[in-house]
Amino acid sequence: MPDRVYPPVIAAAKALFRVLDLRIAVEGAHHVPITGGAVLASNHVSYLDFVFAGYGAQPSRRLVRFMAKDEVFTNRVSGPLMRGMHHIPVDRSAGQESYRKALDALRAGEVVGIFPEATISRSFTVKDVKSGAVRLAAEAGVPLLPTAVWGTQRLWTKGRPKKLTQRHVPVTIIVGDPIEPTTDADLRTRMQELLDQAQAHYPDPGAGQWWQPAHLGGTAPTPEEAAALDARPRKPEPDAR
Repeated sequence: MPDRVYPPVIAAAKALFRVLDLRIAVEGAHHVPITGGAVLASNHVSYLDFVFAGYGAQPSRRLVRFMAKDEVFTNRVSGPLMRGMHHIPVDRSAGQESYRKALDALRAGEVVGIFPEATISRSFTVKDVKSGAVRLAAEAGVPLLPTAVWGTQRLWTKGRPKKLTQRHVPVTIIVGDPIEPTTDADLRTRMQELLDQAQAHYPDPGAGQWWQPAHLGGTAPTPEEAAALDARPRKPEPDAR
């Protein structure tokens, strides 16, 4: 499929990274295959995770087609970009159609990006994962790439103001070893291991910070507290204005 939108968007994002002097560290990018399909399954701590998880595939010169909720595609600003980059809309009332489109993309040799937790983790740990990533990799016969992103929550996450112009923020992206399609529990364990690794080597210790998980001394909600917050009626996200 022709990609007239994706390359300039990537170029603009890289230029912004340089302006903000984001300290981006990518590990394991060589695990992304140069050709052929693959499922990239990433943890989810920020609204910007698709940008940075996709950045991890850049050394292999791959464009990741992310599955994202349908509302992003109907937004008047993000919609044209998402469609132009051939990402895959997920309509939760018609999930089988989204699954079929992702499967077709994998069989056509695309890398499909999925956030198996489905929603952002307020606790900054890996939540229970949905079955889509494992099922897609198994049915398409492609490798499953567990991935972790860390630091992106400091720019924009659920329940916090946007800080998109914040400078010098370290961001870590780790693409793990490809694994054969396995169980959802195994995928979650591997994603958490990669996230633990990213957190352990993160250059800013973040002691007592809101963006650090509770088990590492931060003030983020515990997984149980986060689950309770997610169960509340939805409210508009705060803005930086």
